[in-house]
Formats: sequence, structure tokens, C-alpha cells
Amino acid sequence: MLLDRARTAYQSWKARPAGFSLAREGHRRTRRVREVTLPEDSLKLLSFNIQAGIGTSRFREYLTGSWKHLVAHPRSVETIEQIAEVVRHFDVVGLQEVDGGSLRSRNVNQLVHLASMADFPFWHQQLNRNLGRLGQFSNGFLSRLTPFAVEDHTLPGLPGRGAILIKFGHPIQPLVVAVVHLALGEKMRNTQLGYVSRLLRPYRYTVVMGDFNCRLEHLAQSPLAELDLVPVEGELFTFPSWAPDRHIDHILRSPELEVRHTRVLTDCRLSDHLPLATEIRIPDAVRAATLEHRLPLIE
Repeated sequence: MLLDRARTAYQSWKARPAGFSLAREGHRRTRRVREVTLPEDSLKLLSFNIQAGIGTSRFREYLTGSWKHLVAHPRSVETIEQIAEVVRHFDVVGLQEVDGGSLRSRNVNQLVHLASMADFPFWHQQLNRNLGRLGQFSNGFLSRLTPFAVEDHTLPGLPGRGAILIKFGHPIQPLVVAVVHLALGEKMRNTQLGYVSRLLRPYRYTVVMGDFNCRLEHLAQSPLAELDLVPVEGELFTFPSWAPDRHIDHILRSPELEVRHTRVLTDCRLSDHLPLATEIRIPDAVRAATLEHRLPLIE
């Protein structure tokens, strides 16, 4: 009996894709790599709740299409491949509601498939709710750059909400990007925002992006306000995708970060959320620290 259980556990672990990571409550997993890479000038960022490729297109489908949360629908893989065509135009992509391989995704790890289809060399999966074959509820991260560290954090509250911290450049002066998916309830969401605020407090250059499940006016009254993060400008309605009237997906940044070309991709109706995109200029201080780290020793 014990031998059979051990064999089953080993086979299950072996079947997990490369780069797989698991966030456990009260535990932080850190993934470190050696490369330090930055582009010449700026980074194109995208935040997108992809709804596991379900593709809800009207309110009544939350009821009539509820079966898609349990078993695969005919276009589930096709929808993910269409999303790959969208994300391929960006450098750093934060994803919410990614399925890591279950019945509803036709046993396809959607993050791995996106990375492969859109030619991203670096990806990271954070599994926040593991229902076995019924669902692998995850946050995801795709990057054309190799960060020097990635951290998984389980957010307070019921299982299923998490944050990923990705650090670019060099530890002396990093650019830190956080990908989050927050709770629906205001009280628990504020607790989670307090947790995220404590994570980001030590860093000067930060970006927080994801599905916050709340409007900007709520964030202004939340514990995250102590960081003085600046929202990208404009009425950027992202939900629901078929008739957007709510700005609940956000990209917030440190005041020192210069932002360009923020927009909602209004023609991308592949989820019940619309993607939110922006471009940030990499600060000279981050670049200087990175270049100094790269310089060879001269004897």
C-alpha cells in the first residue's frame, strides 16, 4: 500500500512541467536564476485574466456555460492559442485564472502552451487551488527577460488567491513586478492588499498588476495606498469584456517609473475580462546597477 502511494506520488510529480511551482499557505517559494538581462530602453507589460480559456461573452453564459468550468469545451485550446497571438507582442505578461492541466483545459497546461506558442523563453506558474483533474487554478507569468528571482506568495484568506513577485536587473536596485489576483470581498481584499504592501515596501521601483476585483477609488482607501503607487491614467474599463463599464484590472507603478502608451485591448474578447497594456521606461538607476554587475574585473 505504502509502496503504491509512493509510486503514484512520484509519477504525479514527474508529470509536472518544467518550471512548475506550488504556493502553499504560510510558505514562500523562491526561484532564483543566474542571468541578469534588461532591454535597451523599455518594457511592454500586459495584465490579463484569461478565465481558463472559457471565453464568456455575455452575462447569461455564467449560468448556461457553467459546465465549462468542469469539462472541456470544443474551443478551449483554440481560445488559448488565440490568446497566444495577443500576448506575443509584449515583454512581460501577468496572467490570472490560468489552468495548469485538467479536464476543463483538455489536460493542457495553458501557461506552458502559451509560452510555447508565443515564443516566451521564461515562464512561471503559481498553483493556488489544486482540485486535481477538476481544476488547476493558477496565476502565471511570461517573460522575454530572465529575472534574477521569482517568489510565490499565498495571500491571506480562503485558498485560491496568490501573488507572484518577479525581480529584474540586480539586487542592488531591482525592478520588481508583482502579479496578483485578489478576493471579491472588501474586508479580505484589504487584508491581502496590506500583505502585498508589506512585500513591496523595501523596493523603490515597483509595478503591481492583475485582477484586483475592485475599482481605483477602493484602492485609494486601502492599505496599498501607503506605497503612493500611481495608477495608469484614463478610464480603462476591462470588465465585462462584451460591455466594459468597470475598471477592476489595474497596473500600478512607483512614481519614479515613466509610463507610455497605456490602453485596454478592446478588440480582444477571449475572456470575460479585457487585457490591460502599458509600457514603462526602465530607470537609469536599475540599468546602472545591472551594468555595474556585468562589468568584468580588470587586472
